[in-house]
Amino acid sequence: MEPLLRDTYVEINLDNIAYNMRKIKEIVGSDVSIAAVVKADGYGHGAADIAETIMENGGDFLAVATLTEALQLRKRFKDYKIFIMGYTPDEYLEYVVINNIVQTIFSMRQAKILSELGMKHNKNAHVQVKYDTGFNRLGYKDCHESIEEIDKIFDLKNLEVDGIFSHFALAGKKEDEEQYEKFMNAVEKLEAMGRKFKFKHICDSISGIDYPQYRLNMIRPGAIVYGLKSYKDDSVKLKQAMTFKTRIYHIKTLEKGEGLSYDYLWKAERKSLVGTLPFGYADGYPRNLRDKGYVTINGKKAPIIGVICMDQCMVDLTDIPEAKVGDEAVIYGDGTYNTMDINEASRLAGTNKNEIVCRITRRTPRVYIKDNKFYKLSNYLLQE
Repeated sequence: MEPLLRDTYVEINLDNIAYNMRKIKEIVGSDVSIAAVVKADGYGHGAADIAETIMENGGDFLAVATLTEALQLRKRFKDYKIFIMGYTPDEYLEYVVINNIVQTIFSMRQAKILSELGMKHNKNAHVQVKYDTGFNRLGYKDCHESIEEIDKIFDLKNLEVDGIFSHFALAGKKEDEEQYEKFMNAVEKLEAMGRKFKFKHICDSISGIDYPQYRLNMIRPGAIVYGLKSYKDDSVKLKQAMTFKTRIYHIKTLEKGEGLSYDYLWKAERKSLVGTLPFGYADGYPRNLRDKGYVTINGKKAPIIGVICMDQCMVDLTDIPEAKVGDEAVIYGDGTYNTMDINEASRLAGTNKNEIVCRITRRTPRVYIKDNKFYKLSNYLLQE
């Protein structure tokens, strides 16, 4: 094993990702394709390092948000189906065509550009049409003019319209049903005009679990691939793939009344044992978890105290007197053995679980576990 070079790292369990993918496939069935969402570097798990596990366990597409994310994957995987769900500026669309990437479109302008690029390179550009049913972010507006324009896109040369999709706002069951009905009304109009879509999809992780009636023939699971739960169906059990760890670097004794860290916003109310840990907000840990967060040492909770620094933070070890320099501290675990799982971290930080995992920075190495043993290390700062 190459040296880790740092005691603060993220551990990614590939066995858990494989389990989650197989479980998703079991739930949706063989007739529903899976576009596994690996944007934001695979929600912080390392997109290129988890892609093979995803595709070997039921993934049909790797779905990303940006061209750079797509090209990172294409560089490693020549034959995987890659789908950009977001916008790519006109001047970069040639990269999409050259690298056989499926591009989201919602304008005739981009459809024509891709058509021309397809003719230039003597190949078909592949697209999926984004149709806005009320999320009001990207996509064709739900109206007659949009239907007419989408119909005309099908006639462009060297352009394959593979699918059409929308996105729930998840505002409530009534609003979600209204969005689904708008989407299906648009699809049915286009199909009545003789247009056919290989893929029709509107469900993400939450709706893919909670709304089986809306799955159509593709879903776009993101958080659930990584074992992160926001869906309501408690019968679906997934496994969190990420654990965030570090070790104690220094231990000191503070007398009653002594303060620590910036502004002395924490002061010892008793003689206290304090440990310094080598992680901080530059590693993506929420700075607002001061005096709310904790790490787990020897199965016991050690509260984070004082202002969290860029690279370090302090914990109260007074009730863990056996703690010593070098002991492991679990920052995020799976909720067992008194560890804080990702959902608890998000609640305490006042955000959502996806932000918690996405914000863990690339300076923090990723260690991958497969078949219950070390598999590989990705230390981004050392990669060319």
